[in-house]
Amino acid sequence: MSQTIQLVDTLKKLLRERKITYAEVAQKLGLSEANVKRMFSKRHFTLNRLEEICEMASADLSYLMTRMHEGTLVLDALDEEDERELVSDPKLLLVAQLLVNRWEYEDIIATYVIDEFEATRLLARLDRLGIIELLPGNRVKTILSRDFRWIHNGPVYGFFEKNVARDFFNCKFDPKSGELLVFIAGMLSRQSNLHLQNSIRRLAREFDEISKEDGKLPLEDTFGTGMVLAMRPWELNIFAEMRRGPNLKKF
Repeated sequence: MSQTIQLVDTLKKLLRERKITYAEVAQKLGLSEANVKRMFSKRHFTLNRLEEICEMASADLSYLMTRMHEGTLVLDALDEEDERELVSDPKLLLVAQLLVNRWEYEDIIATYVIDEFEATRLLARLDRLGIIELLPGNRVKTILSRDFRWIHNGPVYGFFEKNVARDFFNCKFDPKSGELLVFIAGMLSRQSNLHLQNSIRRLAREFDEISKEDGKLPLEDTFGTGMVLAMRPWELNIFAEMRRGPNLKKF
């Protein structure tokens, strides 16, 4: 299969993941839906067209190429039952997170209170869930796509809300200690909101790429790092209570 065919097929998959229709692409490009379907069937795109369609999917050409070359990484999401199993066992969740961050089996059992028998059992469960492929000698290969997402408001989201959010923000956020908190509030249009959402997604992908590169470094040279990116139409409750009437404006 030629790279052009692979690239267009990857773009089609990306549009399906984002639930973007040919009709929406046609509207974005100022073309008829028939013309857009013809472009995809003949796989004939200008560079500008590709960039415009990628932008609709909150991506760029670099990301599209990466997805094309990572076609073997097939897991885009877990189902709700698998997510529930993952968060039901803190050690299972810990090992999954460490493996995704390129920890070696030996480092895990040397650092955490997990013996070899338990570690092997946890690896087998993660293999069954499809998060890793278990290889001989307890070596692993992660099976997560670069676009892996947790179920919105699913079990992992619930775990985050219950266990992570309060612990993460219980911090002075000292830049000298590698910590940073930026809070900005203002008035945004729907279009500007979407623009910033895309910027946040690009920053998250950059974090992921850097994390994968730094995962090749010795363990003593890297630090477990969390980054929370969030944005919402929102008003502080104590301000909302001062309104003369309820705010009926919907986003």
